[in-house]
Amino acid sequence: MRELMPLLMKGTLVTIEIALYSILLAIVMAGLATALRTAPLRVVRWTGNIYVEVFRGTSLLVQLFWFFFVLPLAPFNIELTPFTVAIVGLGLHYGAYGSELLRGALHSVPNGQYEAALALNMSAATRMRRIVLPQALLNALPPATNLMIELLKGTSLVSLITLSDLTFRARQLDESTFRTAEIFSLTLVIYFVLAQTISYAMRHVERRLGKHISGHGAAPGK
Repeated sequence: MRELMPLLMKGTLVTIEIALYSILLAIVMAGLATALRTAPLRVVRWTGNIYVEVFRGTSLLVQLFWFFFVLPLAPFNIELTPFTVAIVGLGLHYGAYGSELLRGALHSVPNGQYEAALALNMSAATRMRRIVLPQALLNALPPATNLMIELLKGTSLVSLITLSDLTFRARQLDESTFRTAEIFSLTLVIYFVLAQTISYAMRHVERRLGKHISGHGAAPGK
């Protein structure tokens, strides 16, 4: 255990870093894509829909390979580091799923909330900020937690583009020590602990947001 853990911990730190940055990018892309898909202009809506359908409809592994191996070639001539490729690939891929999730959460807000806000002569921006988004985010948090855990597990694919993440370190140790059972059992435990950490943190956020909404009242004017 003392021999294996230091190297696995180095890989774990890389996995955590990739996951955190990718989650932040996925949140930004989910919000941006949802805004594009609900825009009044058809061309803008198409842009958001194309992004979501392309990244949902193709393999994450192939997307990572495309960013890593194809972008440096002509006519793109864009060379990204493996770390950047991992963040961009995971962020864009899961951001597309997040957009669909957020759109469903927005539709889950009762029509009565919109009507009450209109009756109080709230602007569209105020209605979205004070009434719709808090309730939609509360509805979106449980499936968003699952999506973040899926993203965490998806980081194991970045070992195939030469990043020394947890999975890469585990394979490296296995090839040099042949202690397969111990190494991959430890790797499973580490991924499980990381996933449970995300789940616990998101439950805390969900409770805080739920208290905030119930304290202010779901309906406008309360």
